Amino acid sequence: MSKILVTGGLGFIGSHTVVELVRAGYEPVIADDLSNSQLAILDQLTKIIGYKPIFYQLDLTLDADIQSLVLAEPDIEGIIHFAAFKAVGESVAHPMKYYRNNFYSLINLLDAYYAKPVNFVFSSSCTVYGQPAKLPVTEDAPVQPAQSPYGNTKQVAEEILKDMIASGGSKYKVVALRYFNPVGAHESALIGELPIGVPQNLVPFITQSAIGKRGPITVYGSDYNTPDGSAIRDYIHVVDLAKAHVAALKLMEKETFTGYDVFNIGTGKGSSVLEVIHAFESSTSVKLNYNIGPRRAGDVEQVWGDVTKSTEKLGWKTELDIDVMMSSAWEWEKYIAQNPL
Repeated sequence: MSKILVTGGLGFIGSHTVVELVRAGYEPVIADDLSNSQLAILDQLTKIIGYKPIFYQLDLTLDADIQSLVLAEPDIEGIIHFAAFKAVGESVAHPMKYYRNNFYSLINLLDAYYAKPVNFVFSSSCTVYGQPAKLPVTEDAPVQPAQSPYGNTKQVAEEILKDMIASGGSKYKVVALRYFNPVGAHESALIGELPIGVPQNLVPFITQSAIGKRGPITVYGSDYNTPDGSAIRDYIHVVDLAKAHVAALKLMEKETFTGYDVFNIGTGKGSSVLEVIHAFESSTSVKLNYNIGPRRAGDVEQVWGDVTKSTEKLGWKTELDIDVMMSSAWEWEKYIAQNPL
């Protein structure tokens, strides 16, 4: 059974990916510093998969922690690297915090297993596209100047990975997955998104508003060049996203795959903020309180991905629609209200 290191494996996407790895016959090894996650998720994962996965609490930016990990887990065959800071606004306020964490952790991790044949999946982002000139955006679209230090860390990390592969010195194979907007929760309602403080993303703010943790939802902008005036994004169920990581590992296990490749991971269609709000209301029968506010600085008007390459080369596509995204997120919100973690 192949051991797969999952950095940030107790986070939102990481925890769902651990479940899908087990379902696919892999043995996940979780590393997480708990800076943006909770140890309680380890027990939640245990309930879902039937055993407690291997877990190391460590900081990938520290040489000593990395060295102890390699000594404990020398036979890692794959790495899925989620561990990174990811709040756009915080990155603007504290750029050095983001550059230090996101780059040091990646470089230390690559160095640690450099001599070993490892399949490496990198958690990238559609932020590299900015506001694309053409929609849906393909993987060949030009990378735009980053709008934030967070976005810049994703762009530069992709360049680091490409340069490493081009040098020919490592035994790595690398796939970068450019996510669109992951939402929803596991069907068990035992794991889901756990934002620290006020949610920066739309869906957890919706669910927290619906349950009474937050006040009314603000729709930032009603005068965009979109059908209903609100901004459009490509929302993807987190379980579908998790399965894309398994598909990436399977692709790299083929002898025909060498080097580096990148894939869009989305549904291939956009939903506006107002459409998401109405989908939540219709799928849960819960009425939301929302108001229209001014545009938010740095927000892209509309973006969704062309997923043809992912469908054809990864053999992957999404299965869960916007109603399942909303209803599962709501079940998770109700679960944590009744079972505080």
